[in-house]
Amino acid sequence: MPSTAPLASGTHGPDALRPLLHTVLDALRTGARTRGGPLPAGGPDAVAARLRTTVGDVLPDQGDPDALRVLVHALAEGAADPAHPLCTGHLHCPPLAAATAADLAASALNPSLDSWDQAPAASALEELVTRAIAHEVYPNTATGPDHDTPDALVTTGGTESNLLALLLARHTRGPDVRLVTGGNAHHSLTRAAWLLGLPEPVTVPAPTGTLDPTALDETLRTLPGPLLVAATAGTTDAGLVDPLPEIAARCAAHGARLHIDASYGGALLFSDRHRHRLTGLDTADTVTLDLHKLGWQPAAAGLIAVRRPTDLTALRHHTDYLNAHDDTDAGLPDLLGRSLRTTRRPDTLKIAVTLKTLGRRGLGALVDQVCAHATEFAALVHAHPAFQLHAPPTLSTVLFRPAHATDATVAALRRRLLTHGHAVLGRARLDGRLWLKATFLNPTAHPDDLTALLDLVEGHTPR
Repeated sequence: MPSTAPLASGTHGPDALRPLLHTVLDALRTGARTRGGPLPAGGPDAVAARLRTTVGDVLPDQGDPDALRVLVHALAEGAADPAHPLCTGHLHCPPLAAATAADLAASALNPSLDSWDQAPAASALEELVTRAIAHEVYPNTATGPDHDTPDALVTTGGTESNLLALLLARHTRGPDVRLVTGGNAHHSLTRAAWLLGLPEPVTVPAPTGTLDPTALDETLRTLPGPLLVAATAGTTDAGLVDPLPEIAARCAAHGARLHIDASYGGALLFSDRHRHRLTGLDTADTVTLDLHKLGWQPAAAGLIAVRRPTDLTALRHHTDYLNAHDDTDAGLPDLLGRSLRTTRRPDTLKIAVTLKTLGRRGLGALVDQVCAHATEFAALVHAHPAFQLHAPPTLSTVLFRPAHATDATVAALRRRLLTHGHAVLGRARLDGRLWLKATFLNPTAHPDDLTALLDLVEGHTPR
């Protein structure tokens, strides 16, 4: 009996997909209209109840031909929409249409980048993309022969990239390498040290939100080596950038390895106006990038750039059915040394489509736009007597709070906006106080949207 479930790949795949795409697009549209705002109203219990009622039995005895429409509509109705101008809570970007379309093609073709014979063109495209990104990070060191040329690996995001950075440090400096971070560092770094069985990390205070080079110097002087310093270019809480040149100088003076987590700020490389904020990035041994933040990619789209590709020998692994020695000797690429994962989808396709469609200037213009939105919103906050601004923004994040409000009031205000489905704002604790966080990642937002966001917060602030 022939299958009644058409396949997406093969020569007939596009014909099977075409009517389904119309169903999906219509369900996305009707779901968003039903939702009517940046996220569904009612809070977790109400959202879950509506979903359960709509879905019913998720594994019925007899299949439902209308399941695609029903489930996509339900997910869209219950989604937080990162493209909505009042959805500014997290580093959660609205993906570009071109990148999303490329992701569809990747899903339909379904290459697996664990061996060349499963992904011939995809593996070649990945090499082009990773070399291009590595050249952006290390423009002045990508001049040697191929084995000395900086490289990059594709990851699922900043957490995996930071884990790889610590793994490479352990491989090059030994199992006793100790992580030194600022108090502003991402939690995934200390978690990676725990996962890898490294010594207890040392945290250097960052009272101003950035790593203090003087305090770092004192720490490096007193700690026995080997040491790995992790700096941040774009903190999660406030979008701040550590003083990278000064940190690099301290690392060089004390023989410490340097990793820079640029998950948020790395996309400033594309902007002529803002890339100076990343001066010193190319001094790092490894750099984390995350293009599903300030890069407008569907998740996942992470990378780790490596100044010395010889460090990547830590990832070498052999299994005969994927990278047999006689196959690699005959010229088939060995892909197992390109990731901690085995099966990998071709996430470089959407990145390549974005890079080639927009170019450096197009991507830079998007970066400049969201940074400008943050500056404009900060000016509105600063001029408003009912609000307090934490500081002028460095990237596209603004921290603010109602003047004279307690931390409990700030927290309750944020939850009230979420529960009613009116706005998505994040939260950050700095200077001993709780702040509302607006992270602007939608380059199409209008100035009126910024005013509307502030008016909305003021209207829900208790008097």
